Amino acid sequence: MEEDQNKKSEEVKEKESVLADTNQYPENEDNGKEQLQEKSPEEKILELEDKLARTFAEMENQRRRFEKEKEEAFEYGGFSFAKEALNLIDNLERSKQILQNDPSFNNSEAQKKMLEHFDIINKDLISVFSKNNIKPIDSLNKKLDPNLHQAMMEIEDDQKEPGIIIQEIQKGFMIKDRLLRPALVGVSKKTKNKDEKIKENEENLRNK
Repeated sequence: MEEDQNKKSEEVKEKESVLADTNQYPENEDNGKEQLQEKSPEEKILELEDKLARTFAEMENQRRRFEKEKEEAFEYGGFSFAKEALNLIDNLERSKQILQNDPSFNNSEAQKKMLEHFDIINKDLISVFSKNNIKPIDSLNKKLDPNLHQAMMEIEDDQKEPGIIIQEIQKGFMIKDRLLRPALVGVSKKTKNKDEKIKENEENLRNK
């Protein structure tokens, strides 16, 4: 009987010892899980290849953006300067109109010579602009295009279809394929009959 009890007590001690060892080193279980979850070499290679492909794609996108910005800066870098330079043509045209309308110079030799000089300077300016891809917009007798023209007034004209440009107030210009400034124009419209004019006048009086 005593021997049986001794054997049982020894077995209990061994089990307790095994349990104690297991509780003492719980990380062994975690290490096993980590080993099971560790990626294979093939998976690591695929992951690296994916990262490299993404990096190269991003580098290529940045290169394309830089090339586009460089090209636009080269082609349109003088946009603001060109727009300001158009004031020269405007001022020249105003001076020419003032000279033409000055009664003290009417039909005089001085007036003719001055007008000739104005025309020469204007042609030279247009030539310089043209060499730099700045060209005037052809407007007169063209259909109004909102992308190129800005209508400032309507002029009654039964000889033209409505919306045809019959007066150019200020010349417009393009720089390559971009609008530098729109042309300010007057467009044609149908003449109103007497009844329409009377009705319009009455409405204007009521609004006042």
